[in-house]
Amino acid sequence: MTQGPPGNTLAGVTGPEDHVLRNRAEWDQWAADYAEPGRHGWAEAEPSWGVWSVPEEQAGVLPPGLDGADSLELGCGTGYVSAWLARRGARPVGLDNSAAQLATAAALQDRFGLRFPLIHASAEQVPFAGATFDLVISEYGASNWCDPYAWIAEAARVLRPGGQLIFLVNSVQLILTLPEQEDLPATESLQRPYFGMHRFEWLGTDAVEFHLGHGDMIRLLRGCGFEVEDLIELRPAPGATTSHPLASLEWARQWPCEEVWKARKT
Repeated sequence: MTQGPPGNTLAGVTGPEDHVLRNRAEWDQWAADYAEPGRHGWAEAEPSWGVWSVPEEQAGVLPPGLDGADSLELGCGTGYVSAWLARRGARPVGLDNSAAQLATAAALQDRFGLRFPLIHASAEQVPFAGATFDLVISEYGASNWCDPYAWIAEAARVLRPGGQLIFLVNSVQLILTLPEQEDLPATESLQRPYFGMHRFEWLGTDAVEFHLGHGDMIRLLRGCGFEVEDLIELRPAPGATTSHPLASLEWARQWPCEEVWKARKT
């Protein structure tokens, strides 16, 4: 497994998986707040991405030719991304760290009459054999809430040669300009160093996020056997709205607050 940079262990932390348990507890509490957005995602006729709901036609996140593809969504939450994949002919599996989120996903499967396996596990220890999937995807799932030095290595392990990894994360620009207090929008000035980005804990929550600079992310992907194919910086349309005000629309029209990575297993 590819190892992370040194010096990332917090004082008092007794094991490397403290963030897994902390994030599980937080998302079990938050799950009810995501039930209605999850229903909305399932009901969408066409996919839209990120907090600004950038339409697939503009973003170009999904690959063509999904019919018959085995896909794994890491951090599936309410499962709407896997539902989009199923409607395009893929055979999806959804995996999430939160049992409460998976309960919502199961209820939405019943509501919309579309079923696929739901697995309760951490994306840092995926319970599947190697070379099982053609596509691994994550939108604000493992991509934000799992250590990339663990979950990306796992994605590489379970992908078949030629398989694709696609994941959406907060942009580097956003992370560098967010105040320390959770739920405050991005500023127009740098709030923290770029070098050494990895583990983030915001004031007001016990959850743990992970974000890497672009150079570290490229080196990690290449070290795990991926060829980087694209980096899509999402830009909301004029007049777009969001229920997650990570940044103002004016900010997000000038600088990307979300980015989508695409890489292929060699």
